[in-house]
Amino acid sequence: MMRQFPAEGLPDTHRVPDQGFAPVVLDVVIPVYNEEHVLAASVETVWRMLDTELPYPFRITIVDNASTDGTLRVARQLASTYPQVRVRVMTRKGRGRALKHAWLQSEAFVLAYMDVDLSTDLSALFPLIAPLLSGHSDLAIGSRLARGAHVVRGPKREFISRSYNFILHRTLHARFSDAQCGFKAIRGDVARRLLPLVQDTSWFFDTELLVLAEWCSLRIHEVPVDWYDDPDSRVHIASTARDDLRGVRRLRSTRAALDPQLVQLRNSLGRLGIQSVGEVTGMVEKPHLVG
Repeated sequence: MMRQFPAEGLPDTHRVPDQGFAPVVLDVVIPVYNEEHVLAASVETVWRMLDTELPYPFRITIVDNASTDGTLRVARQLASTYPQVRVRVMTRKGRGRALKHAWLQSEAFVLAYMDVDLSTDLSALFPLIAPLLSGHSDLAIGSRLARGAHVVRGPKREFISRSYNFILHRTLHARFSDAQCGFKAIRGDVARRLLPLVQDTSWFFDTELLVLAEWCSLRIHEVPVDWYDDPDSRVHIASTARDDLRGVRRLRSTRAALDPQLVQLRNSLGRLGIQSVGEVTGMVEKPHLVG
């Protein structure tokens, strides 16, 4: 039977099929919008690190988020060069929409995403995914506000970030320290159950995902990261802040209506029976992924 894909998250027919028959353990999703100038260098950097250091089969999924420049052309060139790279084409913008479709269509054991500018130092990737591979945690996030993080950014963005996370702690009783760092991972089995509840299709997607995860009593692992502000960021601070605050109000007002689904998920995603990647694939986990 031919696999059916949603109309707004089309698979790209120019990608090279994955080589071999080993199950993909890690799928790194990179959503892009008009990133023609940095895409090739960033993907090649990520590919080199994974190919050299990750002992499991991996994939890099570029999600073209309705770009209007040459981003899709570059993405297709990368997919024809590297067998582990594939491309998905979105017909509508929205980072949350892109991530949700890419993650739901992936069969990988662990799903991750990172911003194409690689603002987060890649040395944090293995500490990010290790607790998911072992079965210890359900989600993992890079945090710019956790102890041990090193962040280089302007005072305005620093103030907005800390204020936003303070609001989340006060209004939604969130316990995670940094909602919006573009460096996260989730177990595939958890994503397939949790993502259908996430409504936001833009920048609030991250926050909604984490809040719902906490309401379902899932384990969220935090990794302090080295992070460097990208002066060419596509994020519009004022409009994103307004959308985020609207999202916070929506979650507060719909919590009661969501409770039956949250209870069901909480019960079905319990820690009993959680497997490690070694149990699933029969492969021995390498110690250097743990630290």
